[in-house]
Amino acid sequence: MNLRPVSRRRAAADSAGFTLVEVLVAIMVMAIMAVMAWQGVDGIVRTRDATQSRLEKTLRLNTVIAQWDQDLAAIQNTSVVPQALSCDGATVRMTRRTPTGLQIVAWSLRADGDKAAWVRWASPAVITTGALQENWLRSLQLQDNEPGTIRALTGLSAWQVYFYQGNAWANCQSTGDVAAAPVPASGASAVAVRTALPKGVRVVLSFAPGSGVGGDLTRDTLVGP
Repeated sequence: MNLRPVSRRRAAADSAGFTLVEVLVAIMVMAIMAVMAWQGVDGIVRTRDATQSRLEKTLRLNTVIAQWDQDLAAIQNTSVVPQALSCDGATVRMTRRTPTGLQIVAWSLRADGDKAAWVRWASPAVITTGALQENWLRSLQLQDNEPGTIRALTGLSAWQVYFYQGNAWANCQSTGDVAAAPVPASGASAVAVRTALPKGVRVVLSFAPGSGVGGDLTRDTLVGP
């Protein structure tokens, strides 16, 4: 029996390469691996972006709170304006000292689309009585577009401010302790009754849904002399 022809046919079949089915299976496996690799890379990128966004929000929040603390720590009581620290429910106003004089600072919550923004306005530092009184009057008429206005923090829904008075926290609009403060008058010294500075200020910031920050933030700050 001669088996040579059969062996030649088998050798020819073995050297013919991959079949179409094998090629399709290989392509499918590579496609699946490519999709899995892309999903892995996409997940890493998304995680990195989310982490970066949270980090930026945290840094921004810490910076704003630090500025709030610095303003309260630098409060300067003076008889030139009605109060060194006042709150009408919508705006917190304060007189603070700087290396170049005194300035009026106003913090308020303003509409920002469907959310709200914590806005800080600061007047120029001045050294004269008339200029300080003028800046105080300007702080009562802010329209959110004056020079010195900064949208410090966005994504808020509400805020509350409390003063530490009489060994307890109370709404900032409630009547506080009173103290006699000398107010110069023509030809004589007069004494006026003024509200004493609270020992501390508590601010509660409520973040709106979708702001990237959940819940409320409560900050207690000692008030400067």
